[in-house]
Amino acid sequence: MSGPFGKNALTFSGVVKELRTTFETFTDRRAGKNSSYTMTDAALSAFSVFFMQSPSFLDFQRTMQERQGKNNAQTLFNVFQIPTDNHIRSLLDPVEPALVYPLFDFVFEDFQSAGVVDSFRAADNRLLLALDGTQYFSSQKLQGSCCSCKTHSKGTVNYSHTGVTPVLVKSGNDKVISLAPEFVCPQDGHEKQDCEINASLRWLERQGSQFAALGTTILGDDLYCHESFCRALLDKQLEFILVCKPDSHKTLYEWVDDLERNGVVKTGVRKRWTGKRNELDTYRYVGTVPLRDTDDALLVNWCEITTRTGEGKILYRNAFATSLAIDDVNVAAVVASGRARWKIENENNNTLKTKGYHFEHNFSHGQQFLSSLLATLILLACLLQTLLDLMDDKFCLLRQKLPSRRCLFDDMKALTTYLCFDSWEHLLDFMLEGWSYTPESRSRKVNL
Repeated sequence: MSGPFGKNALTFSGVVKELRTTFETFTDRRAGKNSSYTMTDAALSAFSVFFMQSPSFLDFQRTMQERQGKNNAQTLFNVFQIPTDNHIRSLLDPVEPALVYPLFDFVFEDFQSAGVVDSFRAADNRLLLALDGTQYFSSQKLQGSCCSCKTHSKGTVNYSHTGVTPVLVKSGNDKVISLAPEFVCPQDGHEKQDCEINASLRWLERQGSQFAALGTTILGDDLYCHESFCRALLDKQLEFILVCKPDSHKTLYEWVDDLERNGVVKTGVRKRWTGKRNELDTYRYVGTVPLRDTDDALLVNWCEITTRTGEGKILYRNAFATSLAIDDVNVAAVVASGRARWKIENENNNTLKTKGYHFEHNFSHGQQFLSSLLATLILLACLLQTLLDLMDDKFCLLRQKLPSRRCLFDDMKALTTYLCFDSWEHLLDFMLEGWSYTPESRSRKVNL
């Protein structure tokens, strides 16, 4: 690949090769002789559906194999033999999602070597890593050993799956870098149900030190802004900027009010032209206020932004607790970093659910890990497409020519339904050939 970060970068086929290598480590628990389909082919087949954003991709490739003796699941995704949908489900159900996590590190390391990670650094040269939980399955009928359950007042029971989906974000950047998830699920030896915070603590234990070494600030909503989680971040040498609401932090806001009356809280106003109108950003901040009402409470720094129109109408207001020092010079940058947390919802969770990935679609629930494994493969597909966005010139050129990502993958879905391509490069070249077609190019033929 080439592109703004593409020198010596991974190729698509290189990533697929690494996928096959990882999937070959999956344990095959079948005891009988019915082993015509491999675990590796099952995992690659499932991944291909999510990457192509086409639930019918495998059906089309099975038909193509019958008619042409070859298919795109084989040439693009290195699937030797396409399993049936039922075989895919039964083979992958016992596979824990953690076995896929090394693939996220594999791509992340390439992002590091290509300079992509450093391009995500904020004004203070720190990385911003947002944590948030998102639900990807809900049912009153289907359930399994990894489900969380909630009994409603009328007696109905809802079974669901939730995952914490960490991403690197940057203010002003419309892309995010997906990291390996952590799932909310029942834990052995625990009577209470698992929750988003516990899942985030497990993620912190697994990857906190890695990101602390890179100089990382953790972003999160008000749910994360409590003392035990903040101390866990500091223990890992991670800084934080967390949404801090008055209703859930009454002691902190009592201190802020008292310090305001004594003239300690500092205020600054900055005027901005949006291209359509003037807006006023009012910043308030103060240092070393307690996060809770105890003598040994953790002391944090607090800041707030209120954005108004020139007529005084409030457009936005939010406040943050942070471990970072705040002053007149950096308060706007700290707030901008805190607000970048919303990218995990807009550019990540919303994209997964509404932009072709079908994250909330019940592809299959299974009895063990199937639902969470398929969710992990969807996140991996999204990460690989981000890699192409940043590192593949031909892919980027097609993205520029077509009005949307969905349009690009709709075209790919149509092409791969009827034509078999020798490789990913062949597919991109064929599409670009269509854009550059001239009468003089009629004699040039694509070998199909």
